[in-house]
Amino acid sequence: MSDEFVRVGPLKEIDSYPPWARELVRLCQESKSQVVEHELFRRLRDGELDTAILHHFLIGVWPVIEQFPQYMALNLLKIRYGRTRGQDMARRYLVRNIRVEQSHAEHWVEWALASGVTREDLMFSPVPVPMLALCHWCWHTCDRDTLVLGMAATNFAIEGATGEWAVKVCSRDLYEQSFAPAERVRAMRWLKLHAQYDDAHPWEALEIISTLLGNHPTERDFAHLHAVICNSYDYMRMTLDYCLDASVLPPPREARFDGAPVLPQLQGRFAYLG
Repeated sequence: MSDEFVRVGPLKEIDSYPPWARELVRLCQESKSQVVEHELFRRLRDGELDTAILHHFLIGVWPVIEQFPQYMALNLLKIRYGRTRGQDMARRYLVRNIRVEQSHAEHWVEWALASGVTREDLMFSPVPVPMLALCHWCWHTCDRDTLVLGMAATNFAIEGATGEWAVKVCSRDLYEQSFAPAERVRAMRWLKLHAQYDDAHPWEALEIISTLLGNHPTERDFAHLHAVICNSYDYMRMTLDYCLDASVLPPPREARFDGAPVLPQLQGRFAYLG
């Protein structure tokens, strides 16, 4: 039996992938559900999320949004053209989607501005240590781990869960209607792009991962994949938990120059500049 995996079924059907990949997705489902079904997104969908919490979310998640093309670039550095079919698939995927992620960063800025977050606060506000954990994790795994693990942690896990929670937020129009008519298109662009039911990015990542590992990965490879995917989900959940309940605050630190503060003065949980 050949160890090479070649997809023959539809891209976005789990039965098109090898048995081990189907089992991997099943084992990670509970961790993903804790992100997708998070209380923060329910409140956002139902128009019940406090404005201050939304601002914390938009500012605190910005480092991941801004750095996402860089995570992909770190994985691109691991690829040699023409070496394997899986590497060539990954190269095409990463080169094509780095530019897409740049557009997504611009749409996040538009969402933040429409929500009352200034560009200065978005770019330069101190971000709390618990909310920086996700971006540090993404950078670490894309820099230090294999191509398979880096793409699994980011393009499969984070992009996949993000698409699903965006679908949840957009499943009702209460949040969209909270914006003035002239602002709705730009305010909702990021959410609506990620809520598209035909978003293929996570499925393409799963196909690349399956192609790189073949039909019979080692037990160690499977265990590592399970760990990095669930780590990404867990760091996402930690970020959301912290937005809703900062029960343990880091010690306050204020940067000063000649006795005057040099960072934006924000109320709430922000205590560390990322």
